[in-house]
Amino acid sequence: MRRTFLLEIVMILVAVAFLFPVYALITLSLKDPAQIAQTPLALPAPPTTANFTKAWSAAALGPSLMNSTVITAVSLVALIALGSFAAYYLARAKSRLGYGLYVLFLLGIVLPFQLGMIPLYQLVTDLGLIGTHAGMILFYTGIQLPFTVFLYTGFIRALPRDYAHAAQIDGASHLTAFTRVVFPLLRPITGTVLILNAVFIWNDFFTPLLYLGGSGFETVPVSVFAFVGQYVSDHGLVFAGLVLGALPIVVIFLLLQRYVIKGFSSGLKG
Repeated sequence: MRRTFLLEIVMILVAVAFLFPVYALITLSLKDPAQIAQTPLALPAPPTTANFTKAWSAAALGPSLMNSTVITAVSLVALIALGSFAAYYLARAKSRLGYGLYVLFLLGIVLPFQLGMIPLYQLVTDLGLIGTHAGMILFYTGIQLPFTVFLYTGFIRALPRDYAHAAQIDGASHLTAFTRVVFPLLRPITGTVLILNAVFIWNDFFTPLLYLGGSGFETVPVSVFAFVGQYVSDHGLVFAGLVLGALPIVVIFLLLQRYVIKGFSSGLKG
């Protein structure tokens, strides 16, 4: 009984530690400069939404949100399509080629992508894709594909082969069996792939700063960074910009969070 009580106390303290930054972020975004200077961590009295209006116009968050949405959405579609197809072959193939390709994808997870930043930047420059959505989509698809294949492969290995075999006996090709039978069964891991990759792509700061800086196609983190530099004395605007930039990905995470653990646990069984 005592051990359970102590465990509950520890969990409450951990929850408070995780929720405090969220509380501070929202509280400061709803205060004017005078309230922030006097009582920074107290509840706003009264709260104001003026910071959000000013942040939206001053930091040009509208175009930045659109840029982040386009890059994230197209990258996710490419990752799901390529990753699921590749993982289906790797999970079902029994050849040395399949095993070797799987090990190659695993190396893509282990090796830090910073090692290839210079040659990757040079490649994107040579292709004429610096400062474009296409360059960022190509970068994120390549960087996140090993991780996506790893997740899909573990999940597909846990699926019975009978579903695809039954479709093939009825005359379906491997492609038809995968798209019509296997892929719908991948919904849990697809949700996991979607949310984990979306969080990474949406929150990435260094790569868009390097590839999109000064192009007019900056993503939300880059715009917020420039906004902080310009309005560093007004913390209310800074935190309002952070809330607006984080809100879309938080909503997506809340909608898909149940798939994350389900997808991981199902994949680990295989």
